[in-house]
Amino acid sequence: MPTAIAVTSADLVLPPTDHQTPTAALLHAPDAQSLDAALADMTVLLEQHGYVIAVYPATIPLAHERRLHTVRSVLESDRIACLKLDLPPLGVAVLVRQLRQLSVCDFSPGVVASAARLLSHYIYAGALLNSVTKLDRVPVGLKSHAKSWVPGSQFAVLANPAPQLVKVGSGELAGPEFSTQLLVGKGQLQSDWAASELAPAWQAQGVQETALPSDSPRWWGTSRLIEFAAYLPDISVLYQLVSSVRREVCIWCGIELIGDRCGFCSAPLAPAENHTHTAGVLIQGAPMHQSS
Repeated sequence: MPTAIAVTSADLVLPPTDHQTPTAALLHAPDAQSLDAALADMTVLLEQHGYVIAVYPATIPLAHERRLHTVRSVLESDRIACLKLDLPPLGVAVLVRQLRQLSVCDFSPGVVASAARLLSHYIYAGALLNSVTKLDRVPVGLKSHAKSWVPGSQFAVLANPAPQLVKVGSGELAGPEFSTQLLVGKGQLQSDWAASELAPAWQAQGVQETALPSDSPRWWGTSRLIEFAAYLPDISVLYQLVSSVRREVCIWCGIELIGDRCGFCSAPLAPAENHTHTAGVLIQGAPMHQSS
């Protein structure tokens, strides 16, 4: 059985890209499920899948995050990974689906878990907003704040991989230099900007719409928004990208990993080994090797 991918909200589970992509398990909040029930559910997942990768956004309530770590601690299991993602909600959903795709490949659970940090660099997550006055997760200058009070103003904001903010009509967001698809979640803002302007500017190979995650208005500071995420949709590209990175063994828990941190125990790679790490990068849509 593939490694289980679990999430803290049902709207982080996007429709599968093909019949092989498995769904994700739901880890309920403490106010919706008792600790005993959460322990029982996790035990079943471990028995069925061997390993569980719990993915959750950095914005979930502290009590929910504590529940995840409590379950891991009580079960005394080193086969549960708790991955906190500092991405906008739609970006988290995209990354969750990519991990679901990778879970059925011939990668070890440790490689799948640590691949989350690598793949997040290739997700361009942002939103179209009618106001940035309550936006506190992306740097906003005083000038932009002032403009947001002008009726009809709209702002294109990129939160990942690097923060950007432009007023629509006076600039463009710098996009990916590799082939992507664009996923769009519409809130209460009425606009076709994402499909008619952003997608062509970023040379997206396709545009798909999905429901807006429930946490998006809180994350972006307004319900009048359109959230978007450009991502790598092809599992063969994802596979090659992850395969291009040198694999190491965690000195603390013994699980295989890529990158500089274990996805299961969060231990950093031993400093003496860092120089042997090989990073995979994408150039114009083609995975390349770059030795360091």
